[in-house]
Amino acid sequence: MRDRDLYAKILGLSEPWSVADVDLDLADKTVVVRVVRRGDVSLECPECGQICPGYDTLPRRWRHLDTCQFHTVLEAEVPRCHCPEHGVKQILLPWAEPGSRFTALFECLVIDWMREAGRSATARRLGLSWSEANGIMQRAVDRGLVRRTAINIPVLGVDEKSFQGREFVTVVCDLDGGTVLHVADGRGSEALHSCYAAMTPEQRSAVQAVAMDMHQPYVLATESALPDATIVFDKFHIAKLAGDAVDQVRRSEAKTLAEEGDDRLKGTRYGWLRNPLKESAEQRVAFKPLRASHLKTARGWAIKETLMDFFFYRQQAAARRFFGKWYGWAIRSRLQPMRRLARTMRSHLHTLLNYCRWPITNAVSEALNSKIQWIKYTARGFRSREGYRRAIYFHCGNLDLYPQSF
Repeated sequence: MRDRDLYAKILGLSEPWSVADVDLDLADKTVVVRVVRRGDVSLECPECGQICPGYDTLPRRWRHLDTCQFHTVLEAEVPRCHCPEHGVKQILLPWAEPGSRFTALFECLVIDWMREAGRSATARRLGLSWSEANGIMQRAVDRGLVRRTAINIPVLGVDEKSFQGREFVTVVCDLDGGTVLHVADGRGSEALHSCYAAMTPEQRSAVQAVAMDMHQPYVLATESALPDATIVFDKFHIAKLAGDAVDQVRRSEAKTLAEEGDDRLKGTRYGWLRNPLKESAEQRVAFKPLRASHLKTARGWAIKETLMDFFFYRQQAAARRFFGKWYGWAIRSRLQPMRRLARTMRSHLHTLLNYCRWPITNAVSEALNSKIQWIKYTARGFRSREGYRRAIYFHCGNLDLYPQSF
């Protein structure tokens, strides 16, 4: 088989396109494939498909998959047509999407690489600049978002993700599918409103429950945009609030004990925050004397762990009775952080009780958060929020990222 026929087969070319020539540059380790189009074939507008007169041709080059160890480039004179309705337009090409400097097959390869590694690593391995790899990611995400169909999702999760320092984005995900649906700048009501506004009216009316933390702007935005949905406070967020309260007790008591020469609480922070159900046998045995002691921290820890039993109840009346007893214990504990925690829980009791009917959590969001942390690490930071948003969509959006027909 001749080299021209070989590359025509590899590229999947058919009339009116064909390979005119193949040049091999051994010094530069480059293969240049020149593609031509028959001049007697009518031109079609890429927007409407109407037959149009030719306007001119432009020389173009595209990076293609390497031929063995040789860098491969396609060259062609691409016709432009003049559409009465849409003006001068470049015709569609069978090997590349409009505006791309890479063939569709090469973009597929880059997308597969970026799913496994960051943009910088992909660019290094494939001989691209960071901007070129980023452009391929942008086009992939844009394609995926356009192709995404509107489906009704009954249970949503809302969470905030750190961008840089104290800058955040708001992420809305499908708790059943484990998929990021929307990403918006900031963590206020407007950010979440913009996510809800991107949904169709039918989608908004189909939402039955939303899991989130007790961030008031999120609550207000959800009550406004999804009045029929049930707000459920995430129990893992409650556990974190309770753990923070215990840590405040520990720090205060550790300082007092240290002044008396007692260092029992030194280096024990994570032992009080650790989930007892996930402890090893050695950790449990080592920490048991402290938890069974008469320390204030041990009392605060017992209050925290008892609070989490609230989430085992499925009848609101029983859960309310349990909370009343727990609240009385916490408020009489004479531990200020635990008392503040108790008052916070009581002020949100009506919403906390929704967990009995909708036992959902943001565990899926937290799993996505781990993936997003990986994205941030492999990217070594982001230049803009927009780049951060696109990376989240790329890796967590379950989008159809490939060029057309691939």
